[in-house]
Amino acid sequence: MSIMEIFRLTIGTIFFVSGIVVFVIEILGITHMKYVLNRLHAAAMGDTLGLFLVMTGLCFYSGFNSTSAKIVLTVILFWIASPVASHMTALLESYTNERLNRHLTFEGDLDALEEKLSKEAKEKEK
Repeated sequence: MSIMEIFRLTIGTIFFVSGIVVFVIEILGITHMKYVLNRLHAAAMGDTLGLFLVMTGLCFYSGFNSTSAKIVLTVILFWIASPVASHMTALLESYTNERLNRHLTFEGDLDALEEKLSKEAKEKEK
């Protein structure tokens, strides 16, 4: 085993273990938070960083070849799909939760916000 192989495997292990640690912290954050939007934020941020670190570690393990290119494409696809899915889930929660104002910390006119949300919900129903 050459020095470069040992270096490559060490760097890959560091990235992989860091990603696993991020996933564990994400899981603790999800179970600790009480409100769904807070959980959603913890899950989205943790998944994005954790997946990047784990997949980077796997790229180092496999070497720089076609497998690494597939891993990079998987990460790019996930980075495109995950924020969209999180946004749509948060939007659904904001439209369907009637007690949303209990969970918001809004520095403005809360009545105006509620009125705006109800108008948007009525427009969606039409």
